[in-house]
Formats: sequence, C-alpha cells, structure tokens
Amino acid sequence: MKKRLAVVVLVIAMFIISACGRPSGANNEEGGSDDGDSQYTLRVAYLVPEEQSTHIAALNFKKKIEEDTEGKIKVQLYPNGSLYASDREAIEAVQLGNIEMTIPAVAPLASFNKKFMVFDLPFLFSTNEAAYKALDGELGQSLLDDLSNNDLKGLVFAENGFRNISNNNGPVESPGDLQGIKFRTLENPVHTDTFKAFGANASPFAFGELYTALQQKTYDAMENPISLFYTNKFYEVQDYLTLSGHVYAATILVMNNDFYNNLPENLQKVVDEASVEYREQQRELAHQQDEEFLQKIKDNGTKVNELTAEQKQAFRDAAQPVYDKYVPEIGEDLVKQALEANK
Repeated sequence: MKKRLAVVVLVIAMFIISACGRPSGANNEEGGSDDGDSQYTLRVAYLVPEEQSTHIAALNFKKKIEEDTEGKIKVQLYPNGSLYASDREAIEAVQLGNIEMTIPAVAPLASFNKKFMVFDLPFLFSTNEAAYKALDGELGQSLLDDLSNNDLKGLVFAENGFRNISNNNGPVESPGDLQGIKFRTLENPVHTDTFKAFGANASPFAFGELYTALQQKTYDAMENPISLFYTNKFYEVQDYLTLSGHVYAATILVMNNDFYNNLPENLQKVVDEASVEYREQQRELAHQQDEEFLQKIKDNGTKVNELTAEQKQAFRDAAQPVYDKYVPEIGEDLVKQALEANK
C-alpha cells in the first residue's frame, strides 16, 4: 500500500513539474497560431546614421509593424553602428539569435553564402531599373530563399546605390590613377580583387572605423555610395570623388530564421508586408538623397568628376580577370541571369 501511494505521489509531482516547465509566451511551433497573449521584441541593428534613408524608412517599418500587430511585436532600432561595428558582425549576431534583424549591405553576405557574390561583380548592372528587375524577380527571390540554409530569413532587397571611388591624390579617370594607392574595400573578396585588378593596394576594413582610418592616412582611398559618403562626412577626409558607378550596392533585410518561423502566420504576414513597403519607400528616399547629398558634397569642397563611356570601358576591361576568377565559383547560369536584367 505504501509503495502504491509513493508511486502515485511521484507521478503527480512529475506532472506538476512538467506543466510548470511549459512555455507560456511565444509559440515555438513553426508558423504557429496566435494565442493572443504572446509578445515579441524585434531588435534591428544597422551601421548607417539617422539621417540616411535606411533609418528613415526603418522608422516607418517600426510604426507599421507595431500598429498592424496591435503591439504584439515591439520594434527597437539601433542605427549608427551602436551595436556592431561591421555588417559582418551584425549578420553573425542575427544568425546566432543574439539579435533578431539587421539591414546590411549585401556584399558581406558573400562570406556566408557564396551565391551572393554575383551582385559584387563590377559593372554587372547598368541602371537602377536593371538592378530592381534582378533583385525583385526570380533571381533575387531564389537567393533570399537560399539564406534559410544560413539560419537567416531574407525578406527584401533595398538600396545603398551605385558605389563611387574617392581619394586624396586627384581625379580618377583610368585604372592607372589607382596604381599602388592604399585602398579600402568592403569585407568581400570580389570587391578587393576588383581593385587589385585596377592596380590599387586594396584590402578590406570595417566600415565603423573607416573615417578614422582615412583621417590617419591608413588608407588614401575607398569607394562608397553617395549617401554614405555624405552622411558619414567622408568629404572631410577625402578630396576627390569619381562617379564611377562600378557596382550597384543593394542592402537587404535579414531576420533570424527561427525567430521568423516561430511567429504566428498572421504576424509573419505583417512583417512581409512591412518589408515590401520599406523597400519601396527606402528606394525612393535613396534617389532623392543622392541628388541632394551630391550637391552638398560639392558645396563642401570635394572635387567631383564623372567617368565618360570610354573611361568606364577601360575599367570594365581591367576587371575581366575578376569575372574569369569568380564566374565559375558563382555559377555561369546565375551570372547570366543577372546580366539579362540589363536587356
């Protein structure tokens, strides 16, 4: 009798412990239904300052999500590199679940998924419209989907714009003008090899420390979109800006894959819709800022020149070894699909 009583007591105790250990908050099943009580915090980190279009559009992204989920998702924004000094660090943090989301430049993603190197090939897209056709179409969606293999949820591509060369030596009109110059590149092998092909002494360096590196002459030259050149005040430490447009620089909204999958389906839908709305608004803002900021860059004393079609062709020719090296690694079909967006 005593043994039976002991067994009953033990079973009851185990039931109580098991019940107490069950989660009462967020649903842990993929695409679970909303129980009405779950709350989620979406922390979003990125490098650009508050003045740049990424942050301005992110404010509306935050507003839409919080309103449309009736406060079930709280969005916290961390601009200006306040959490991480580089896009690579932020991507790793999202991948590990240390933070839920980031809005990096696409280029550092190549370190996580080699297929993304396709967008780093020099002179791949001739216009913004060609880039949008590729990024928002079948090619872009296939790459967004592929990020699930890296524990990331790719949402949409947005924009930093075409990248341009700056330096302190003089106007850049040919690859020869970059010969031997200490040149900072993105943390991406295609970018670094491109500028080595142009003759520069090129090496990657974290964006968050770039201003100081230029100020201290660790680097003499770099390349960035107009918006980042202006909002980070690089005109204070770079005398010349060449509108080379050698690479179209997209950004991307990436979320921790488990976090996204654990959201109820109705909240996933809100995130998806808010991301598309973010993309459209951010690109429009980016175009406006490119015009406005370029004039301010000139007003601040930076000497600006634009490559002619013949000069740009000389850079294309010099970059051919980059295609020879990386197209087999990226995949010829993927590169061909990207190039067809120019038609």
